[in-house]
Amino acid sequence: MSTRRDFIKQAAAVTVTALAGHSILSPASAEAKKKALGANDKIHIGVIGVNSRGKALASNFAKMPGCEVGFLCDCDSDALARCQESVRKVTGKTPKGEKDIRRFLENKDIDAVVIATPDHWHAPAAIMALRAGKHVYLEKPTSHNPAENQMLLRAEKKYATQVITVGNQRRSWPQVREAIEELHSGVIGKVHFAKSWYTNNRPSIGIGKVVPVPAHLDWDLWQGPAPRVAEFRDNYIHYNWHWFWRWGTGEALNNGTHFVDLLRWGLEVGYPTQVSSVGGRWRFQDDWEAYDSQLISFQFGDQAAGSWEGRSCNMVPVDGKSSGVTFYGESGAMSLSGGNEYKIFDIKGKLVKHVKSTVAFRDGDLQNPSEQLDGFHFQNWFNAIRFGEKLNSTLEEACKSTQLVQLGNIAARTGHSLQVNPQTGFIIGDPEAQQYWGRDYEPGWEPFI
Repeated sequence: MSTRRDFIKQAAAVTVTALAGHSILSPASAEAKKKALGANDKIHIGVIGVNSRGKALASNFAKMPGCEVGFLCDCDSDALARCQESVRKVTGKTPKGEKDIRRFLENKDIDAVVIATPDHWHAPAAIMALRAGKHVYLEKPTSHNPAENQMLLRAEKKYATQVITVGNQRRSWPQVREAIEELHSGVIGKVHFAKSWYTNNRPSIGIGKVVPVPAHLDWDLWQGPAPRVAEFRDNYIHYNWHWFWRWGTGEALNNGTHFVDLLRWGLEVGYPTQVSSVGGRWRFQDDWEAYDSQLISFQFGDQAAGSWEGRSCNMVPVDGKSSGVTFYGESGAMSLSGGNEYKIFDIKGKLVKHVKSTVAFRDGDLQNPSEQLDGFHFQNWFNAIRFGEKLNSTLEEACKSTQLVQLGNIAARTGHSLQVNPQTGFIIGDPEAQQYWGRDYEPGWEPFI
């Protein structure tokens, strides 16, 4: 079992490595450093959305040196109490709790927030936090829809003294970074094609029954910026919201974002020129609205192409792994699993190198598979706040990866391929697809910058 001591040892090693590169700062980094917290200042963190992944993140951050998780926010009082107890077990202190994000962000004692809410809250909560003067760690996906990516990027530019990063944590994992460095150095020759995938064996969510809203849940706050659903059904929360378009974004953004981000990073591409997708909800006949089986294809002009395959209800592996990405080059292939390891094959498929993870990864853990590894990503954010260190996962890069899979969902929902402007990521001349670009908001909850 991981302990606070394990985290401190790892984070200290990362910090030493990071500090070694701070003797020379670019003008932008120097300015950021002046406005950042001091090197010895403790970062006071608040976590927003603490039921599942948020609870894991709160406990993980609590184990990191140089920060204190003293504040939690959730509109479910049961989830809030569970997370308070989880953090107390780590630190010996019970963090303060608040159910309303608006009051939570008024707290001047909070330096930075971690956002792990349902997807429909991601961009609005991040914009609110930036506006309130908080640094932000935003869980993926960056947003519910492409329009919100543009809102986020405008907010980042406006509130430039705040540091916002995104939980594409594999960009900080040591062996994954090593793999991408090898790939870019030409270890398998020029690479023009890659495939990524995620598989699981999720059960049916059934047909929801209308029931009273649980006493521990503020249903209005939970819905927040999303148009209201008057009736509460017993299969909406806490995880099944992923499969309803009003709040979630399907498996493509729930898990596909991680692997499409690796695909983009490895291929060194930005926005695509064309996106197509096929899929359906086929395993069960229930209230699940998104796809349980989906294939998204990306064309990046004449530079490269790639794909993401998602199977939520069939866990037969691809290349021996339940999730990952494989790059195909002129002289071989490289495969990264969902964990912190990679393999290199020659052009005939013979394994020539296998780099295993130096840090544990718990495959199949849906809430916290990479507890120790994520410390590297957290430390990068801390160093960016304190010293102006370059972020491993910038908002701009994360928004691009998020938007790729959002475009995939739009292509699937319209039933045809999308033509995309590779400079902006905007859909070209397609009124039917444009209806999915943004969303309607509940009056009074519209995001504003």
